[in-house]
Amino acid sequence: MGLNMSIPFDVLSEKNNVSHLQHFYQNQPLATAVVMSSFVKRTLQTQPELLASWQTSPPSIEQCGNYATKLAERLQAVENEEHLAKVLRGFRHQEMAALSYLQSNKLATVEFIFQHLSDLAEALILAARDWLYQRCCEEYGTPMNMLGEKQELLILGMGKLGGRELNFSSDIDLIFVYPDAGETVGGRKPIENSKFFTRLGQRLIRALDEITVDGFVYRTDMRLRPFGDSGALVLSFAAMEDYYQEQGRDWERYAMIKAKILGEDFTNLNHRYLKQMLRPFVYRRYLDFSAIQSLREMKLKISREVIRRHLTDNIKLGAGGIREVEFIVQTFQMIRGGRDKILQERSLLSVLPQLAQLHLLTDVQVEQLRQAYLFLRQVENVLQAIDDKQTQTLPSDEEDRQRIVFATQSYLIEGNGEAQVVQYEMRTWQDFLEVLSQHQRNVRAVFNELIGEEEEETDEENEKLSVWKDILHYEITQEELNLVLQDYPVAEQDYPEIFQRLSSTFQDWVKRAIGVRGREVLRSLMPKVLDTVCSQPNYLVLLPRLLNIVDKITTRTTYLELLLEKEQILPQLVRLCGQSIMIAEQIARYPMLLDELISNKGLTQVLELNEYHKALQEYLIRIPEEDEEALIDGLRQFKQSHILRIAAADILDVLPVMKISDHLTYLAEAIIAAVVNMAWKSVGQRFGYPEHLAEGEQDFAVIGYGKLGGIELGYNSDLDLVFLHNAPENSETVGGKKSISSHQFYLKLAQKINSIFNLNTSAGVLYEVDMRLRPSGEAGLLVSTFNAYDFYQKNEAWTWESQALVRARCVYGSAILRERFEQIRQSTLSKVRSSGQLKQDICEMREKMYQHLANTNQAQFHLKTDQGGITDIEFIAQYLVLAYSHQYPDMAIWSDNVRIFDAAMACHILTSEQGNEMKRCYTSIRNRIHHLNLLRSESIVNADEFVEERAFVQQMWLQIFTEK
Repeated sequence: MGLNMSIPFDVLSEKNNVSHLQHFYQNQPLATAVVMSSFVKRTLQTQPELLASWQTSPPSIEQCGNYATKLAERLQAVENEEHLAKVLRGFRHQEMAALSYLQSNKLATVEFIFQHLSDLAEALILAARDWLYQRCCEEYGTPMNMLGEKQELLILGMGKLGGRELNFSSDIDLIFVYPDAGETVGGRKPIENSKFFTRLGQRLIRALDEITVDGFVYRTDMRLRPFGDSGALVLSFAAMEDYYQEQGRDWERYAMIKAKILGEDFTNLNHRYLKQMLRPFVYRRYLDFSAIQSLREMKLKISREVIRRHLTDNIKLGAGGIREVEFIVQTFQMIRGGRDKILQERSLLSVLPQLAQLHLLTDVQVEQLRQAYLFLRQVENVLQAIDDKQTQTLPSDEEDRQRIVFATQSYLIEGNGEAQVVQYEMRTWQDFLEVLSQHQRNVRAVFNELIGEEEEETDEENEKLSVWKDILHYEITQEELNLVLQDYPVAEQDYPEIFQRLSSTFQDWVKRAIGVRGREVLRSLMPKVLDTVCSQPNYLVLLPRLLNIVDKITTRTTYLELLLEKEQILPQLVRLCGQSIMIAEQIARYPMLLDELISNKGLTQVLELNEYHKALQEYLIRIPEEDEEALIDGLRQFKQSHILRIAAADILDVLPVMKISDHLTYLAEAIIAAVVNMAWKSVGQRFGYPEHLAEGEQDFAVIGYGKLGGIELGYNSDLDLVFLHNAPENSETVGGKKSISSHQFYLKLAQKINSIFNLNTSAGVLYEVDMRLRPSGEAGLLVSTFNAYDFYQKNEAWTWESQALVRARCVYGSAILRERFEQIRQSTLSKVRSSGQLKQDICEMREKMYQHLANTNQAQFHLKTDQGGITDIEFIAQYLVLAYSHQYPDMAIWSDNVRIFDAAMACHILTSEQGNEMKRCYTSIRNRIHHLNLLRSESIVNADEFVEERAFVQQMWLQIFTEK
């Protein structure tokens, strides 16, 4: 059907220029509307009644709006969903054509246009919802909650729809929500509210989004809902609240700033509740500077999309575009909106002047941003009105360029309550580009000041670096990786495994909120990491360990920068991780351990042995005494950081094996002291303290057995502990909420100590504690008096318990208690024993252990349990103490094997050759066990290792235990 008007509608096929459009603008506003928009032309062609109406009463500002009332009248006659779709589309096209008419003829401000586009969309969505809700109620019954209250579907309009800033051809971003669970009433069969609203939501989307012969109403995007495409289409208030409290991310906060309940009515309790529920998620009470990094990451994703899809002429996503203006404003809203309530607005133009009032931006910056935003929105709406297409890309078509020039050389904006004309000296496309460029520079200057500028790549970056950068940013291919790996001594058969590890890691990083700065550091760091790793012979061991560490610190930019900028650190880390999976796993699990790399003293600079107590006290001072969980975490962190240092000193040959055990033991003793004092305060606050104690006394001792007692702790050693006290029989506690006997007090103290050690927090377990060496073992009391302990050791202890006592030491307690324990220990060890019975008991115990624990693979040697291993050496040392201490008291002094052998040489029990060789065998095997511990490997080696050592130990065993 042609247009029955005396207007030259073939004008679009002519060589048009600005002067033609200017002529129509002055003389034929209807022609101008058609020339400026093919969409308007099509609408008039398909709706001749609209054309007739315009000829007598052209669109005006006064006629626009009141969409809900006008649409309601048309929907009264609608009987089915097909008819609904037709009416919605016809109304939408008619009203949008009217707005395009006003825009093309410069009769309305830029703000008026996008506000009315938003109002139109809101009216269409709500009208469709309400019509379909009624139809669904007829089919399924009315949704009710448990209180019998009728339930409604609330719709959150997101993005520009929520801010009343909709584009001419925008998608609409929606989230559907309903108040309460329940089921329908009045239908043939009750269904759950969730099903009812899901069906309603699906039909609403179809009514709006489906393309029919009449076109569509709005492209509808539901991906901003909780869990995105994988989430439920409609959520209850409770489900939505749980999601945003527990899983809501910064980009969702950003999106929620503009969220509007369509048809907002705060006399409606559900509307009020929903808004109050969402506000704390969006606006934090404190100044939330962490949001900047999330916004940087969002902007970087957009920038990469611009480059990848060649969107450099995109006025929305490109540098200085609409999105950057939005970022600037919403960054301030996210950071300060919780404190400064005047920023809690959905409209960008409403927030902008507040930024100057709060002195966050200057008046000049605010005005520049406002002018740029309105200019860009004018361009955007004109672009989209041409053919009702969602585009923000500047046209290459000459006719469309003339339309843009015409629309932007002058236009109306709101100012001081009335329309103001913005005028530019603009006649050509080049003129337009210069004006556009100036606005973009103004926006970019503020954006860079606030968000941070992306650094340009430099010419100094080598070819490898650029290849790795591509792999980091885009989907990796096996062929790309193969080309890179050819430059390294990597076996070709290992290419697929390396590809798999890198591919899965990089794909995960693409989705992760790493941040602009973090990604830039990664782009420079990863080539160095991979270059270093792939240059090592054990690259397949190193790669997963280093990737795991970097993976855990991708959002900790400081650590990434540390690895990049401190050139000595990466080679050191590679060496440590190559020799210790324990170090690699600890750093990956607790990235704060990387703080140790920052120290000027270096990772291998361990404390002096006597400094651990003081260092731990200073470390814990910063933690409030009343925060027990934080204190326990602090203990674990202190332990982990110092074990890392000790292990590094071990691997890098800074400390010998004996010193490694010394440091691990003294570290444990410092932690034991801190735990006892923490438990002492905790139990004392509840029950008071034993009445027999003087100020500052505890009368409590911790005895360390095994490797702790022998000053021979390893990296994975448990703590074998026994607790002793000296309380009188009838003593009670005083000064607490409840009085108990002193014996009960010490029992509760022991239980509290045990629970602190075994509490599993985010920083792991402090130490595994074994209490089975106490008198009577697991059947005995958790804590004993000194007198009871003395009696048991001298009269009831088995030989194996006396063996254990050889390696016992008081590791916590006053000087008096330490001396008391040593008296008990040495007097017990110095008892006269039958040499034959002692040998028999020890050999029987060793045989039982060998049968249950020894390795049966003849090609291997278990360093601890096999014949000639550590256990044999320890049993020999224990025998020498138990057999000779009554004759040579010096044999009962030391608890560690090396000094026991020294004492045996001094007492001429062993020759110097025998004693020194026993020490060498012991330290060599222990050194290997330490390093296997670092690799999280069992204490097993090939049978062809330690052959001489095993033979000597077995020879000594036969000589000691079989000779009469």
